[in-house]
Amino acid sequence: MNLPNDAAGQEDVRAIISRHAHREGALLPILHAIQADRGWIDETAIRTVAHALNLSRAEVHGVVSFYHDFRTRPEPRPVIKLCRAEACQARGSEPLAEWAQSRAGDRVAIEPVYCLGLCSVGPNAMLGDDVHARLDQASLGALIEAL
Repeated sequence: MNLPNDAAGQEDVRAIISRHAHREGALLPILHAIQADRGWIDETAIRTVAHALNLSRAEVHGVVSFYHDFRTRPEPRPVIKLCRAEACQARGSEPLAEWAQSRAGDRVAIEPVYCLGLCSVGPNAMLGDDVHARLDQASLGALIEAL
């Protein structure tokens, strides 16, 4: 993870911008790529993106603060994103989320996400880039304990 004012980190942000700036609606792909690269989007990156796309800092900050997936600070804990969309709710994700939060304590962040696209095999969770399906207390507990 790059530090916010790290010159190499800002060069990485500029490289991400150059890969996506030609796209229509480039802001979200750029922000997602920065988030994936760094784990968070700092104020310096927001200024750099705003300048490159000819947007105000407020416009870019508004997008960053609106979407749940974007972070403005690094998360020191591992993150499990647990689907809370309707199909997973119908398969028990709400009580599973409560149980997972009590099991994870302060070691692991359990965050809601609304649809991972595996509705027929829910409840689902994402850990890093890996999606885990058909979760129950045993399988989700094993994920938490492995972190």
